[in-house]
Amino acid sequence: MVTTSAFHFSPIAVSVIVVAADSGPTLRECVRHVMACDVPLELILVDNGSSDGVPQAIERALENEPRLRLLYNHANLGFGPAVNRGAAQARSETLLILNPDCLLDNDSLHRLLGMLETHRKAGVVGAVVCDEKGVPDPASYRRDPLLSRALRSVSGRKGQGVNIGGAMPEGPVEAEAISGALMLMPRRVFEYLKGFDEGYFLHCEDLDLCRRARDAGYQVWLAGDVRVVHGKGGSSRHRPVFVSWHKHRGMWRWFRKFDPAARRFWLAAVVWLGIWTHFLLQIPGQYARLLVRRLVPASRRA
Repeated sequence: MVTTSAFHFSPIAVSVIVVAADSGPTLRECVRHVMACDVPLELILVDNGSSDGVPQAIERALENEPRLRLLYNHANLGFGPAVNRGAAQARSETLLILNPDCLLDNDSLHRLLGMLETHRKAGVVGAVVCDEKGVPDPASYRRDPLLSRALRSVSGRKGQGVNIGGAMPEGPVEAEAISGALMLMPRRVFEYLKGFDEGYFLHCEDLDLCRRARDAGYQVWLAGDVRVVHGKGGSSRHRPVFVSWHKHRGMWRWFRKFDPAARRFWLAAVVWLGIWTHFLLQIPGQYARLLVRRLVPASRRA
């Protein structure tokens, strides 16, 4: 792996890493927004075996754009492994991990980089990701999903749950975890943590990375005054059961790695049963919604 010091004099301020997996038209908009930023950057687009032809079309359209590089995996390796491969090719001391359905604007990028410069102990910096109507995603600002917290959230009991209630902060605030849809990190921190845990395929690897960063003595920050539009990914819409399967696998892996409750065998067995029962109960509804999307035109659904 190339060390950070090798790029100490690189003129590139940030390496933006985007992982695509049949991400559809939103990927074009994501790339267009990144390329419109005036920050010296490179965009590393890592394709996880897409069959929609969009990454190849982007490469053809921007064949004379030196800031764009494409890496083809020819198979879906999962989100974390793909980011790790992109980061290994990065030429900047700062990494921005960005979902292919996030629309980053120039001002937001400047603010995020400014936060990383201001907060010297920051290992991860995130933004408030919102839907197209401006509604914030609760995953932008959350706590570790410990079993005790999850039970409080589900039961409505008083005390700290996983989600932090109320309005999103209006300025910078330290957090336990931020959304993996947008994660800004010093390259040295990413390399120290050995990147994403490749035992996750999709979902919960962001929670894992934030937790390991904090355990290593770094801070996780949310830029509460930075709002970035984030549409839910194409995989979630077109392969809901596939995505749900890996989300539940990720939940189980995080629980075993970090939750003290996992040390109790009987309790771990109950959690395992609960996770996979929840997965099975979701399947009928997921297939029903998928069938509606295929049968009803988008204009009528709107």
